[in-house]
This record gives sequence, structure tokens and C-alpha cells, in this order.
Amino acid sequence: MEVEKGKGTDVSDVQGEDDLDEEPGEEIESAPPLKVGEERELGNSGIKKKLLNNGIHWETPEFGDEVTVHFVGTLLNGIKFCSTRDNGEPMTFKLGEGKVAKGLDNGITTMKKGERVLFTLPPDFGYGAEGRDGVPPDSIVQFDVELLSWITVVDICKDGGIIKKIMEKGERNERPSDLDEVLVKYQVALADGTIVAKASEEGYEFYVKDGHLFPALTKAIVTMKRGEKVKLIVQPKYAFGDKGKEATDGFPSIPPNSVLNVELELVSFKPVIDVTGDSKVFKKILKEGEGALVANEGAAVTISYIAWLEDGTVFERKGVDGGQPLEFITDEEQVIPGLDRAAATMKKGEQALLTVSPEYGFGSVVAERDLAVVPPSSNLVYEVEMLDFVKVTTVAL
Repeated sequence: MEVEKGKGTDVSDVQGEDDLDEEPGEEIESAPPLKVGEERELGNSGIKKKLLNNGIHWETPEFGDEVTVHFVGTLLNGIKFCSTRDNGEPMTFKLGEGKVAKGLDNGITTMKKGERVLFTLPPDFGYGAEGRDGVPPDSIVQFDVELLSWITVVDICKDGGIIKKIMEKGERNERPSDLDEVLVKYQVALADGTIVAKASEEGYEFYVKDGHLFPALTKAIVTMKRGEKVKLIVQPKYAFGDKGKEATDGFPSIPPNSVLNVELELVSFKPVIDVTGDSKVFKKILKEGEGALVANEGAAVTISYIAWLEDGTVFERKGVDGGQPLEFITDEEQVIPGLDRAAATMKKGEQALLTVSPEYGFGSVVAERDLAVVPPSSNLVYEVEMLDFVKVTTVAL
């Protein structure tokens, strides 16, 4: 049902700044929550909001989000001029695009999921001097609105090239960075629904910096939280452009200049840290440790590990298969610099995979270790677990 065509208007567009002590959102945020039956003006806009039923949670939609609502519009004398409840079909639209009365756009941004309110809109935020079918010019109108749900919509590149609709929110606030290894599930389809790419049931794992399929995928992934599910609308310049893609892996070809619809889930990711800041020692966290404290410099640490060369040759084991773990004090040059520096960043119980360049390993010399000889200028890999650490206290003399 279309209620109003025209520009979505913020309250500040109609009144001068001098007429508003503060923006409507600021007043709502600073004022106590409405109680059922209470009514409040939104800023100095003249828009009034009366709470009929409480919503759930604290999140509210923003302009650009896609909301689904039931509403009934009436004049002050009670005469109804529009309703979604008459046919039982709610209305879905994007906030701020002028699909509904101007004040309704603004009012809905103050609502929580499941909330039901009565908005009273002055003419400037209703249908103005022109009116509409069933609404005389310069009429005050009321809308009984229930916010059923909404989908957060994000223009990732701010150019309309990748539109992200959040279908299921993720966990916590961490998002992957370019160095991290991500596990994703996805399905890519053309506008007609033809599936042109799909991850396996287990998902697909890759490093963000290495990319996968097409640019839009990684641009979207770095905006997502663990467990988040989204739908993407991808324009050709962020997909396969004017070249398209040949048929591969049993999937049909992608024609040139195709718009793609992508269902994407960020299943998990493993943070990767540049320990030394020069891309010579990387730490990929396999299992998060306990608490917030890390060993830092000068700690007595106890670790277990397996170490191997790039060709898979294991040259050392400590604390595995019944062996004794390694104990040392960080920043005392008791182990190779790469292992030393990485251990200082680890929490108790943390498990990590280290990749160490020769500069932070055994350098240009031959190193005879427990299980094998390490050739000069070798890149090393360590799978390490921080079993324990104790801060060493130095007594001043």
C-alpha cells in the first residue's frame, strides 16, 4: 500500500535551526522512556508520539533501513483514510525515501521492534496544503503504527555498488580485518535466480587479503560480525564487470554486466596479528585465551608447541605426547625472537599458529634441533599453546 509519494523529510528540513532546541533523536535519547499511555512531542517538530504497547530490546531502525509495519491512518474525527489491517497485509518500505507521510518516516525511527504507537502529525509532516484522497488540505492526521520488524540496509561503498541487508545479526562486536582467515558460506545468483556459485556445506576458508570470487565478497565480509547473515545486491563493477565469467565447477557462466544477488554468512574467523609490525611474524589465533591479560615482556611463561619447516618437516616438540613443556622468561633471548615476541602477546589457554621469517628465527645459520636440522634462512611454523605465565617481579636494590 502506498501512503505518500515524495521526499522523506527530517524535521530540521521544515523548521529553522532556531526553532529547534535539539534534534528529535537527541531529546528521545535523553528523556525517560515512555510508559504505556503516555504521549510526548518529538523535539519541537509538533509530531506527537503516544505509546500503546511496549516493544522489545533497545534497537531502533535508521533511515535507509527496510521496515515492515501495520498502520491505520485517521483524521482527528476518527475517519479512516488508509489501513494495512483491512487486508491483513503489512507494508514493507525503506525509511527516508518518501514512501509514507513525512512525519511517519521520522516517527518510526524512534520505535523498537514490536512497539505500537499513535503518532499525531501536523500538516507540515502529514500531507500539507495539498492533502490527499480522504485527507483535506492542512489536516492534522493520526497513525496507529505497529513496527513488526526491520532489516538494516547498508550501502557498503556509499555508491550503491554493494547493498547489504542484514538478515540475522552476528555475535559480539569484532569484525575481521584484511589479515584474518575467515570461514564463509555463500550462494550467488543472477537476477533471474540462476545459481552461478555456491560454497560447500562446510563453507569456504580463505584469508581476507587474498580475496575470493569477486571484490564485493571481501568488502562485505570486513563489515560483518561472527555469525552474521546478509543478502547482497552487487553491481557489475564489484562483481565480474563487462567481462563476465566462464562456466566453472559445474555452474553456468555469468554474462557481462550482471547484477548479482548473494546470500552470505560469516561462520567464523581467526584473527591474524602482525606481531612485529613488519610482516615477519604472524600469529593466527586458533583458540581464544582466558581473560584480558597477556604475558608481556619479562614474564615466566610455560608453553607447549610443535614446530615445523615449510615442507612439513617437524624439527621440535615441547609439551606434547607426554613431553615436558618449555619454560622461559620473555625478552631474555632464551628462545628465537619470533617465538619470544609472539608468546608475550598470548593469554592463558590461547592456542595460535605462528609463521616466522628467518630474521626472527634462526637467521642464516644451520640450527640443529631435537628432531631435525633447520637449514639456513628457513621460514618456520609453530603451533603454540600458552599453558601458563607468571609476571616476574624485579626487586630494586
